[in-house]
Amino acid sequence: MPDTTAAPIGTPISGDDKHLRILSTSDLAGIDISLADVVETVEGAYRTLHAGQSDNPRKLTVKPQDGHSVSYAMLGRDGTRNVVAIKTSYKHGLDKGRDEQHYYTSLTLYDDVTGLPVAMMDCSRIGSLRTPAVSALLARECTPPVARTALVIGTGTQGRLALPFLLTTLPDLDRLMVFGTHSDGIAAVREQLRAHCPDRDVEIVTDLRAAAADADVIVATAGAHTPAAVESTWLKPGALAILVGHGLAPSTLHRADRVIATSEAQMNVTGTDMADAEGKLPAVDSEFPPVIAGLTAGRHNAKERIFAYNSGLVVTDIALGHRFAQLALAQNLGTEVPLWQ
Repeated sequence: MPDTTAAPIGTPISGDDKHLRILSTSDLAGIDISLADVVETVEGAYRTLHAGQSDNPRKLTVKPQDGHSVSYAMLGRDGTRNVVAIKTSYKHGLDKGRDEQHYYTSLTLYDDVTGLPVAMMDCSRIGSLRTPAVSALLARECTPPVARTALVIGTGTQGRLALPFLLTTLPDLDRLMVFGTHSDGIAAVREQLRAHCPDRDVEIVTDLRAAAADADVIVATAGAHTPAAVESTWLKPGALAILVGHGLAPSTLHRADRVIATSEAQMNVTGTDMADAEGKLPAVDSEFPPVIAGLTAGRHNAKERIFAYNSGLVVTDIALGHRFAQLALAQNLGTEVPLWQ
């Protein structure tokens, strides 16, 4: 049996000044981590950020004029773990179908106590866990008092774990719906739900308007080519609409009674497709860190229609990446590369 004991948060786990530990996709795939552990780690990162102990500067973006690719660079510091990290993300083929696209993302961690590198890792699994965990936290804080029905739009990487994470923070959900256009994606959604919640099943919907009208919480994770575009008039009073990718029309933002964003600055960078006819986005009513900290209410009344924008904060990648590095080192995973020799 592999040793899965990880060092406590804040314990230095750095290597030396000559080598960099590389954690590949396959290294990270073999690490067992519960959804509750992911949610707790991500929530802690938000609390530390709100307390002013972490730094999360605005992300840098490069995109060619024809829009065929997009690149992001994110730098941050986790004050609880005393870790500095750089995340890069590059997607090519945005003008093509999902099967023709290329996506690469990495996270490099440095221990800010010892000044030594911790690890460089593929960040795809971290992102596939972190993002639906954030949506689940948004749902916990912003859904109406009695939320029973959830709708996920999209069956890609983010859509496949959306329901298991929602059930982690909202276990009383009793109707689970998915709208998708890819049969393999729909099968993957069912597989993930069965793996994490074997007693639950998902309803595949084709009438998006009717499904949206029934939903207490909608998580839109679809790709840019999706035909889905839920309008604000379809939403029932009290509904929460969370945007991760695509699947919501701009009206859900501009006509919302309340707007929450993980970061208003990042929403203004990555949410331009939700702008109005004049190219403008509305101001947010609250960012999410003070909501998590309990200083600002996620919702003021049961009838508010709330729009929540989930854009990844690098501090959550750092926290979860550090957690994976701890677990990987406990199992002696990865490859030491003499990068600085």
